[in-house]
Amino acid sequence: MDAIKTKSLDKIEHKMEEMDKNSLRYKILENARNFKTSWIELGRALYSAWKDKLYKEWGYNSFDTYTSREIGIRKQTALKLLRSYYFLEKEEPHYLKSDYTGSAQAAEIPSYESVDVLRLAKNKKSLDEEDYDNLKKSVFEKGKDAREVKRDLISLMRQREELEPEEAREKKKTAQVRRLIGALKSLKNEIGLSKTLPHAIIKDLDNLIDKLESEIG
Repeated sequence: MDAIKTKSLDKIEHKMEEMDKNSLRYKILENARNFKTSWIELGRALYSAWKDKLYKEWGYNSFDTYTSREIGIRKQTALKLLRSYYFLEKEEPHYLKSDYTGSAQAAEIPSYESVDVLRLAKNKKSLDEEDYDNLKKSVFEKGKDAREVKRDLISLMRQREELEPEEAREKKKTAQVRRLIGALKSLKNEIGLSKTLPHAIIKDLDNLIDKLESEIG
């Protein structure tokens, strides 16, 4: 995790003296000062500032300029914070509840880098739900750092890529047939609503869909 340098800390504390302690802008600076132990709160506040473009009201033309000049964190770090926080909010909201963040020791709260790796894993189509759950446990329960979680993710992906050729082909076939069935059902519904084609064609589509569904059981 990036540590904010002393010069940046001095700058942050100086700005805090000039602001309303109840404002979001002050809260972001306060969270940035305590970056190592409160990245979740910083991510939450930054997300609000980014989503509502509040940084423009504070005299900055872009979010990147705001985070760099006022908070003292790099663009890449700011983006990871946003992505990691949003991922938790969307996929794992339990870990954002005050009873979790308030009771967990700093060492037990996963880093934003680890959560970002978990976010990437969630989007990997080659991984199943069990794979993701195991990675999630390694992040939230075992406290693995980002490098370890990334190694686990790479290992899992390699295992999935080394499936027997026949099994891999069968999985690919099933996925393709499911997509085709979905497209045909959507097309059938559109034809039924618009009534642009004879009923016989809709019946043919039904028969084709039934045959395809029987192919994948």
